[in-house]
Amino acid sequence: MYDLILRQAKDVNGGRVDIAVLDGKLAVVGQLDDSATARQVIDLQGKYWLSAGWIDSHVHCYSKSPIYHDEPDLIGVASGVTTVIDAGSTGANDVDDFYQLTRQAKTHVFAFLNIARTGIVTQNELADMAQIDKVGVRQAIASHPGFIVGLKARMSSSVVGKNGIQPLVRAKEIQQENDRLPLMVHIGNNPPNLDEIADLLESGDIITHCFNGKPNRILTPEGQLRDAIKRALARGVLLDVGHGSASFSFAVAEVAIGQGIIPHTISSDIYCRNRINGPVHSLATVMSKFFSVGLTLPQVIDCVTCHAADALRLPQKGRLEAGCDADLTLFDIAHAPQVFVDSQGQSVKGDRILVPLATVVAGEPLLTDEGKSKNVFSL
Repeated sequence: MYDLILRQAKDVNGGRVDIAVLDGKLAVVGQLDDSATARQVIDLQGKYWLSAGWIDSHVHCYSKSPIYHDEPDLIGVASGVTTVIDAGSTGANDVDDFYQLTRQAKTHVFAFLNIARTGIVTQNELADMAQIDKVGVRQAIASHPGFIVGLKARMSSSVVGKNGIQPLVRAKEIQQENDRLPLMVHIGNNPPNLDEIADLLESGDIITHCFNGKPNRILTPEGQLRDAIKRALARGVLLDVGHGSASFSFAVAEVAIGQGIIPHTISSDIYCRNRINGPVHSLATVMSKFFSVGLTLPQVIDCVTCHAADALRLPQKGRLEAGCDADLTLFDIAHAPQVFVDSQGQSVKGDRILVPLATVVAGEPLLTDEGKSKNVFSL
């Protein structure tokens, strides 16, 4: 007997799939015999979609932060997301406290550790090189090896002050000294110039805010991909969306995607204010925006499942395969006219929006806010 069976879900390629869960792991993915039994059985009757659990690889959910904060479960399981990765809200000073807070969440929470001890709270955390404490970073990683999945460096003018590219040079040194953990690099206004940033990055490093509309963006004024970004992508550098309040442009995304520049991961950069007031609202909303700039449903889902798991080195997540963690997202697709807004206030019309209905986290099914209101099935 299994713990949970989900029957007749739609997969993203349009087929039907049954799922059986045992001891928090996917036991069967495919077609189950009619005689299979479980403590709980949910028959989706081919009405609803199912994917591996969505991973939001760039959020801000340290609830004690006075600036960028949210509750993991509000941006997680309540919104169809099974795993969130806080992107540098905390540094060595407060990551212990953040870790303890996350133990209460249903959502899986991981962290990119800010290379500055103070985390993001001062907003110019890399303007003082003394805040980059290699020993403190090393000790934090040693204390939380399963929680800290990477490092975060925010490389824009308001953050680095007069230090230019030097904080990134230091970040790369720290990365080399700590098992080459993934390094997520925020790009924004220059200096430093994006070409300088990109030329320092290596395979597995992540450029977040990749479709921002600022002058220091990945496209030249003529709309072509910068040579430095071409070289970086050829080396295996990854592009992450990191929508946020000021870092996503429909115009840039459409031109880049039109040239075949597909983001490796779609993430929200969500926190309480841009969740409540927009333009982010939820990971599902951000994902839905990409239908309007040329991505297909399988491409969008890959960006928040297998691609995200690979980038974050979470091999047990992001895939519908026997033996993987039993993290799932069940969703619908609403077909109706939509108006989506980017971080620059520009709008694009769409006709589809993803509606997350439930998650399964470590084998436990949980209705989202939408799932509760629609009462589509009982858990």
